[in-house]
Amino acid sequence: MADPEYKASRVGIGHRMRSLTRAGQVQIRDGRLTLMNSQGTEIDSAPVHQVRAEKPWFAGGDQALATVNGQRYRLTLGERDPDPGEEGPPSASSFFDAVRTAGGDADRP
Repeated sequence: MADPEYKASRVGIGHRMRSLTRAGQVQIRDGRLTLMNSQGTEIDSAPVHQVRAEKPWFAGGDQALATVNGQRYRLTLGERDPDPGEEGPPSASSFFDAVRTAGGDADRP
């Protein structure tokens, strides 16, 4: 299996008013976006060309909205300090760039 084109870990993932995980993962691999919980179990996935990513008007910080299979998920990226020896957290703009590069629909803030 090929390495993912995009991978973000320790991402907060919510659906509607409910938090699904505060330490989830977002991956784009082989043209497919996958949202996973902290144990690596898939929450949802779809071909990236069917995914819409946008900056929420109501949120500050590094947040994104991702519409996957008609479900809207709130992604919280970049709001943690890295552990020693670990690279910095992913940003919402890198997520938008990855979705756009992979063929999805991403609105740049």
